[in-house]
Formats: sequence, C-alpha cells, structure tokens
Amino acid sequence: MRQLVSWVASACVGFVRACVVVAVSMLVPAVWAAAVALGIWWGGGTWIPAIFWACFGTFALSRQVCRMFRHLVAKWTGTVIPAGYRQAGPVARMSTGYWWNGFSYTRSSKRAHEEQRWRTRWSDPASWRDLRFAGIAPITVGLITAIPPAAVVAAVLGLSQSALPARLAGVLGLIVAVASAPYAWRSIEPVAVRFLRASSAMALADRVDELTAQRADTTVAQAAEIRRIERDLHDGAQARLVSLGLSLATAEKLMETDPDQARALLRQARAGAATSLTELRELVKGINPPVLSERGLIDAVRALALDSPLEAAVSADVQLRLDPPIESALYFGVAELLTNAVKHAHATRARISIARDDTGIVVDVEDNGRGGAGVRAGGGLAGLHRRLAVFDGTLEITSPAGGPTHVKMVVPCESL
Repeated sequence: MRQLVSWVASACVGFVRACVVVAVSMLVPAVWAAAVALGIWWGGGTWIPAIFWACFGTFALSRQVCRMFRHLVAKWTGTVIPAGYRQAGPVARMSTGYWWNGFSYTRSSKRAHEEQRWRTRWSDPASWRDLRFAGIAPITVGLITAIPPAAVVAAVLGLSQSALPARLAGVLGLIVAVASAPYAWRSIEPVAVRFLRASSAMALADRVDELTAQRADTTVAQAAEIRRIERDLHDGAQARLVSLGLSLATAEKLMETDPDQARALLRQARAGAATSLTELRELVKGINPPVLSERGLIDAVRALALDSPLEAAVSADVQLRLDPPIESALYFGVAELLTNAVKHAHATRARISIARDDTGIVVDVEDNGRGGAGVRAGGGLAGLHRRLAVFDGTLEITSPAGGPTHVKMVVPCESL
C-alpha cells in the first residue's frame, strides 16, 4: 500500500513537472504560431512584419527560456549549469559630457547602457547557443514531456465516448500517462546539460578574461603592497634610524664635555634601536609571518587565534604543509575573517576548521557575530576572493542578518 501511494505521488509530481517543461519549451513555437496566424488572418503585406516580430520575439525569449530551464534543472535535480554570459563593462562619462560604453559615445547614461546591453548580447556566443537550444528544446524535451499530458487528454476524450474502441483507447492513454509521468520530465537534465553548458571556446575565452583580470588585480595589489612597505619604512624605522644616527653623533661630541648628557643620549638611542627593531619585525610579520614559514599553516593559524581578542578554537584533521603562496593566502584569509568578526560583527567566539578532501584544502571559519557579511567592491572580502581566485580557489559566505557567519575557503591543491 505504501509503495502504491508513493507511486501515485511520484506520478502526480512528474505530471505537473512535465506540464511545466512543455509550457516553457513551447514558448518560442507559440510565438511563431501566433505570427503565422496573424499572417493568415490579415494576409497580404502583413507576412513580412509578422516574420520580423517572430524573429525578434525568438531572440528576446531565448535567453529567458534558457534561464528557466537552468532554474528547473537546478531546483529538481541539483545540477547547476553555469550561464556563461559575457558581462558588460563599465560605462564612463567623458570630459566632453558624452558617455562611453565600450562601443560608442552617447549623450545620456540610459542610452549608453541600453546600447551596451544589446551590443554585448548580440556579440555574445552564449546568445547563439540559447537560440540553438530554443529551437532544439521543443523537438526533444518538449516532445518527450508532452507524452503524459497528451495521454491524459486522450484518456479523457476516449473515456467520454460510449464506443468500446474509444473507451479502450482512453484506458490505454490513462495507463501511458501514469506509467510515463514519473520519468518523462527527467529528460530535461541530459538535454539541458548537453546543449546549455559553455562550449570549449567559450570556456577558454572566459578563462582568458578571468586570468587577465587576476593579472591586473595582482599587479595593483603588488603596487599597493610595495607602497605600503615603503610608507611604513619611511614613517617608522627609517625616521627612527635617522634620529638614532643624530643622537649618536651628538653623544660623540658631548662625550668629553658633558658625559652625563652623552650617556642620556646613548640610552635614548638604545631605546630607539629597540623600537626600530620591533617595527621591522612587525613589518616582516605583515609580509610573511615567521611562524608560517617555520611551522606551517595550522600552527600559524593557532598562533593567530591566540593573539585574537576572540575566543577562537582551531581544529585540524592532520598536519600538512602546502606551497608557501597557498599557505600565505589562507593565513591572511583567516586573519581577515577574524578581524571582520571583531570589528564589524562584534563577535565573541569563533571556530576555525582546517581539513582536506579529495580536491584540496578546506578552511571553515564561523563566528557568533551579528551577520550581514558580503562581498562588496573594494572591501576586504572582495580582496580575499581575488587572492583565492589566483589559485582557482573559491569563497562561500553564509551570513544571514543576526548571524552566525560561516565562511568556507576551498583551494585545489594537488600536493595533498
């Protein structure tokens, strides 16, 4: 009895899903059917504008149809199909008052964005992929998923007749509908994955764009880091060393005439040298912490947790050593997250987990703060995302309002 109820529930769910897929896949054919009907109804010279509007409607609907298919596949099967659409660049206002959108100059920002959107979409290979899928879907997924609804229609028509052959056809249609409903909609996944995923050329182009952006970010970050080091040296250790040299020169002159003053200057010089040494150590620690180089990522994170004002617990499944650039990226990522937890989330506790799986290293950081964290342009998390992207790493943030905040950093690493 339980299996029967489960089968009926599966058939009902499958029938509804099949109807949804049929409706979505037939949107573009419906546009052409309407155009043909309009041409037949009015006749004469209306065929050309009818066909024009049918072509325009197909181009406009194709992307929406593909988005709905991706949404249905992700919701029903859990398979995520990346869209792979080109992103429009920034629109800038020139000193002449005109707006530049990457293609042409316009007089208004609205016109610049509209033209940029259509030009980007027209030149995007993904748009032609969507058009192809909009033509393929009705004769593949559409026909398969139309079996349960068509069988139900045949069953209703057949059973409403009094003739025995019609009733037998109606019973057969009902059997076909019940038997095919749990399975017909499943054809959406292989067809969508096959025809909606990015081609090798598109994936290569996206990868080139991503690497170009990463190179630019790395160049900017390196320049900013060099300026920071130069500024810290100029304002800190360098100034103190110059003062130290002047104090020693003055003490040398006063050694015979005023020994007490000379000794006082020497004491000040010694204190200044100690302070300079401390500042240099802090500067080196900011570039590459010695504990990270000497003892590895896990011990460095534990030392970082001990220095943090949070009540931080660190757990690790095994001791591991990674390539120095990866260890540095993950270490400063944890430091950034702990700083954000104290400064912005007002957290009191944090939990750090370092583990590895089949693909690489996984670092989880969770705090009990007020939440609301997100990647914002120019923010610390955006910088962390760029730092991990250099190693094909990912950053996943779950931070609802009110907390808690959970951040997961994953970096592929073959050396594991």
